[in-house]
Amino acid sequence: MSTTITPLALSQIGQIMIPVADVDRATHFYRETLGMRFLFAAPPNMAFFDCGGVRLLLGAPEPEPGGAAQAAGILYYRVGDIQQADGALTGRGVEQVSPPHHVTRMPDHDLWMAFYRDSEHNLFGLMSEVPLA
Repeated sequence: MSTTITPLALSQIGQIMIPVADVDRATHFYRETLGMRFLFAAPPNMAFFDCGGVRLLLGAPEPEPGGAAQAAGILYYRVGDIQQADGALTGRGVEQVSPPHHVTRMPDHDLWMAFYRDSEHNLFGLMSEVPLA
């Protein structure tokens, strides 16, 4: 049986997550001290900034399996079709942590995300901003 590999080349970072202990304190620092443009806050405990077209997410670290907190940041790769990209990654044997799912509705698009592990067990995400019909 022949296997067809769907082409995929991740190349554009859409979002970077920085784990922080105190989101309010970090939001103040990034907004007031660093002068970054604040975009929006989202529950629970998340703040978003514009960093030259890449979205920066400040948030409480997510617990890993086994209870340990996420120590490193997370790269979120922007893709046009998250279902197609998910199929390409899982078809290549990439470990899927969370399948594509709707996260939130924004004024002009729906935000979808999915999460995976790289070869070193680091978490990374795909994000897709689907325009509203």
